[in-house]
Amino acid sequence: MSATKPEAVRLRGIHKSFGEVRVLRGVDLDIESGSVFALLGSNGAGKTTLVRILATLTRADSGEATVLGHDVVVDAARVRQAMSLTGQFAAIDDMLSGRENLVLVAKLRHCEAPRQIAEELLARFSLTEAGDRRAASYSGGMRRRLDIAMSLIGDPALVLLDEPSTGLDPQARLEVWQAVRELSAGGVTVLLTTQYLEEAEQLADQIAILHEGQIIANGTLASLKKLLPPARVEYIEKQPSLEEIFLAVTSADKTVTSAAFNATEREQS
Repeated sequence: MSATKPEAVRLRGIHKSFGEVRVLRGVDLDIESGSVFALLGSNGAGKTTLVRILATLTRADSGEATVLGHDVVVDAARVRQAMSLTGQFAAIDDMLSGRENLVLVAKLRHCEAPRQIAEELLARFSLTEAGDRRAASYSGGMRRRLDIAMSLIGDPALVLLDEPSTGLDPQARLEVWQAVRELSAGGVTVLLTTQYLEEAEQLADQIAILHEGQIIANGTLASLKKLLPPARVEYIEKQPSLEEIFLAVTSADKTVTSAAFNATEREQS
């Protein structure tokens, strides 16, 4: 751990079973304050269970877990005050507007000036123009941005994002990524669970791989790449990916679209 950055999360020997199914089998993790930490794993690897333990929603069978120095069992109330959880499905009231959702959460958390907080978060996440529209009319990316904005009310030091871009289209996923980058730039610690390797590669300062309930690799992207043999240099024809094509043809900036296809044609000629 860095001498200048204290631990935001510390896990030691976390075990959890549901009946005969052993979900977590001795998980150890340290997450630095102010970092983006990505927890990678396939469905059923135990990611959500681990997040629920940190969020005090599920109790581990054994082991120790602390958030900002507070034990998740002994000091559960302080842990809940210090962190916020955004699950796989947006916790938004579709009958309310974006602004009303934010004001409601601010009032529930007994914040001063809830309307001012709502305005600031709408501006921060580029939702001001849509602030008076019902949340039911929001796109997937807008809903996720609103969900993350709601999770920031009360200024949590740690935000848990459980598969935040699941089910989103490529443009909406990029919007969520930008929101995560802004959280990190503001000094918030982010624990991000994901199945998408590119998501972890783009966002994370540190990456851990959870497989069958155990951490089998943990480190920076550069250190994880060293686990494999050195890369071979080969010269191949560069073709655009389907995602690049999708983003290019749906971009509002047709100059960018034209340039992208012209570059592709030159590579193929």
